[in-house]
Amino acid sequence: MLDASLGALGFFGQFRRVAPSAPWFHAQLGYELFTWLMFYGEGDLAFTDTSNAQDPSKVRAFPIFGLGGGARITVHASARTAFYLGSSLGFMKADVSNNAFTILGYRGAERLGFYIGGRLGFEWYQVNRHLALGLGLGLKDATGFARTVGGSDTPLLWDAGLSLRYTF
Repeated sequence: MLDASLGALGFFGQFRRVAPSAPWFHAQLGYELFTWLMFYGEGDLAFTDTSNAQDPSKVRAFPIFGLGGGARITVHASARTAFYLGSSLGFMKADVSNNAFTILGYRGAERLGFYIGGRLGFEWYQVNRHLALGLGLGLKDATGFARTVGGSDTPLLWDAGLSLRYTF
């Protein structure tokens, strides 16, 4: 199974005061052990900047990338529709030069940090049984995006996207 998604990535924690929501690309490559159980590897790529925290002359654009893997359970509502629930583990970081986020209080985002996530979605299978269109929503607890200075923080990232899935 190969799945590609296009959507948006945003932040619920204090990091939302640093970066706006970002265009988000997601890919999964997996194996369906059963029609209801799949194991997969995944990759994320998003592009944003520091415009929420800095004036225009100091704004720094940066990509965010992540790699991980997980499992997904699919429940078919009919022959052509299904709902799924997935969980994943992996590592994520903002690709910036050293100490670029230190002044903003997010030095941990510069290094690969652990994430644990969940995803809920809907798929509509096409006449060709190998193709499906989907809509998914995800939530990740990305420890590297927690504020390292000035109080506690819950580094939650959300994503939403449309997907195209091909099953071999």
